[in-house]
Amino acid sequence: MHLQKRILVTGGAGFLGSHLCDRLVATGADVICADNFFTGARRNIEHLLDCKNFELLRHDVTFPLYVEVDEVYNLACPASPIHYQRDPVQTTKTSVHGAINMLGLAKRVKARILQASTSEVYGDPDVHPQPESYWGHVNPVGPRSCYDEGKRCAETLFFDYHRQHRLRIKVARIFNTYGPRMHPFDGRVVSNFIVQALLGRDISIYGDGAQTRSFCYVDDMIEALIRLMATGDDVTGPINIGNPVEVSMLELAATVIDLTGSASRLVHCPLPENDPRQRRPDIALASRHLSWAPKVALREGLGRTIAYFETMLADKAARELIAGAAGD
Repeated sequence: MHLQKRILVTGGAGFLGSHLCDRLVATGADVICADNFFTGARRNIEHLLDCKNFELLRHDVTFPLYVEVDEVYNLACPASPIHYQRDPVQTTKTSVHGAINMLGLAKRVKARILQASTSEVYGDPDVHPQPESYWGHVNPVGPRSCYDEGKRCAETLFFDYHRQHRLRIKVARIFNTYGPRMHPFDGRVVSNFIVQALLGRDISIYGDGAQTRSFCYVDDMIEALIRLMATGDDVTGPINIGNPVEVSMLELAATVIDLTGSASRLVHCPLPENDPRQRRPDIALASRHLSWAPKVALREGLGRTIAYFETMLADKAARELIAGAAGD
């Protein structure tokens, strides 16, 4: 008789997915990591390949997957603008067809399923901070729409499967997350600033730098996802998961320069289209239902992330690749 939980993590070789696989493997669960390596990296899960309770599948969630599992964490989707805009049609397919396929799998095997949704469902918000009851302010035809609207449609599908088929669902709206294993070329502000500072390059500030974000360290995020999956069937979400401490881009750049000891200068670049002015989660629901709040302060988390990138840059081949992508 099978006693260990069987858990599928789609996008399991990505930044968040690999950290989630680490935590689940450590609990003794049988973990299946599915990834098509569009943005995921084998190095993120290489240390798990010899674990007897870990299995890697190269799979694209836009195609059906037939496995027997108790839980599904659906994290598959490129999550940074530079990646999701590279093939916007595929991004929408990953969110929508991927959700349909994973929901179909969960329905067939009667599994509990968690959707990694996003703060991008709020668009450029008129309400601040953003509670889950806010419906958002999203451009349906802009360059970011493939991701924003794809994730919004995925949420629709999850709740329709819940209402129509009584599927046990969990929907997490993930706000900006950072930490080791971030992709060095993902175009996100934390990895951009750190790589530019470590290479002694100018630090790119889009717009005037007054726009704000809230940054949650990856360990805190994974803890919240696991707690959400463990809640009773009456807790479906959506639930915001993120750090409510708001930081401007100028403040973030100053902190990175301070922690790296870099001599980098700040240079201002045009603001990307539909870039949100501010983003901060209302985490009252996460506090109530998950007994959760982030613990890792920004300076501490940035220090750990900088150490990761320093190690990566110490590898000559990796440094040349990163330096080239950063503008050599």
